[in-house]
Amino acid sequence: MHDRTYLREHAEEVRDALDNRGADVDLDDLLEIDERWRELKARGDELRHERNEITQRIGKLVAAGKDEERKEAISESKTLKSEIEDVEAEATELKADLEQRLLEVPQIPDESVPLGVDERHNVEDRRWGFDDLRVDADEITPHYELGEELDIIDEERAAKTSGAGFYFLKGEGARLEHALIQFMMDIHREQGYVDLFPPIPVNSESMRGTGQLPKFADDAYRLGGSNEEAYGDDDLWLCPTAEVPVTNMYADEILLTEDLPLKHQAYTPNFRREAGEHGTETRGIVRVHQFNKVELVNFVEPEDSYDRLEGLLSEAEEVLQQLGLPYRILELCTGDLTFASAKTYDIEVWAPGDDLEDGPEEGGRWLEVSSASNFEEFQARRAGLRYRPERHESAEYLHTLNASGLALPRVMVAILEYYQNDDGTVEIPDALQPYMGGKDVIEGHEKVGESALGAGERE
Repeated sequence: MHDRTYLREHAEEVRDALDNRGADVDLDDLLEIDERWRELKARGDELRHERNEITQRIGKLVAAGKDEERKEAISESKTLKSEIEDVEAEATELKADLEQRLLEVPQIPDESVPLGVDERHNVEDRRWGFDDLRVDADEITPHYELGEELDIIDEERAAKTSGAGFYFLKGEGARLEHALIQFMMDIHREQGYVDLFPPIPVNSESMRGTGQLPKFADDAYRLGGSNEEAYGDDDLWLCPTAEVPVTNMYADEILLTEDLPLKHQAYTPNFRREAGEHGTETRGIVRVHQFNKVELVNFVEPEDSYDRLEGLLSEAEEVLQQLGLPYRILELCTGDLTFASAKTYDIEVWAPGDDLEDGPEEGGRWLEVSSASNFEEFQARRAGLRYRPERHESAEYLHTLNASGLALPRVMVAILEYYQNDDGTVEIPDALQPYMGGKDVIEGHEKVGESALGAGERE
């Protein structure tokens, strides 16, 4: 959320920034409403002042015994009271409209963000791990076929229990996901992160605080009601990302300088309706409705936030480096930024199983596994997150940042494809073997049930 004074005083700058984002926001209409609201507030103050003066005059007229003048003053006071009520009613209505419109204005991109319309204009910053690749993309079986052959991913049975866009992990597949979660959290704990295990349902006020509402209401899973119905502050939603509960745990509080930087990590399952829309990603676990993720959330002083963004990016990168998975870093352009972000880096891991047009020259595809973002004070204003630079000074809005450290399904995809062996097994990265009980290869399982009959045995 933006400060209205800033929007008024920097209207042209804001208008240009919104155009660069491709945002459909009528800033002129918003500012007109703001101007009318301020006029009404001023008029209300004037009317109350006049009425107070009349009230004082009435007391003097009573003391002087001037009954006729007293009656005229009382009549005038009633007229002013009625006018005040009308002014305040209109001002209240306009304020509600104004606050709703402010919630729909996206973040202003940092001046360092490259200009662009969409993902085609994102800027590749660097790559890691491509000097000595262990596989040839032309010889890789996609993860969804391999997962079925090894019987470690079961989408068909998950469709029976939950619908399309969900999946079972079985045996060594489930164990690998658990290993990844613990591995990531151990890394980030060494980086100075404090663990949190947050609640999964989050209320509307928290969703609004981080920018999920109202813009992304259709993408979220609402509990106990249709997404088309009006929702209140206390309505609950399934967590779309741990960013929501972790950021809002300090809502409407004042932290101290000595508390900052404050770094939290949290593992949660996450739920999003939008996954797989328009018929894309109909096979596999790249776009799903439920996925696990370790989230990194930072609270910092404003002057430190861009240095912290670079540090946050490095902290997320370390996971892929220890796993030995090739990846690249993208700097998102203005048109591809998320609603609340002032600047974002995407980390995209290389998955060699599906050869896409926009993939690297080595073949395969890019999969986003983390977005490291600086929200500056955008979320802090919405959630009331402040800090006091000195105990005797006024509280100020702090800056929030977050990144995935990392999104689990796509890391799983990259491991199954990049560490795939010629015999259809999967080598377990060295860093994960202690978390897998020393196991170094995923060999899969024999399928169960009549559906497995006649399927043959793996060689």
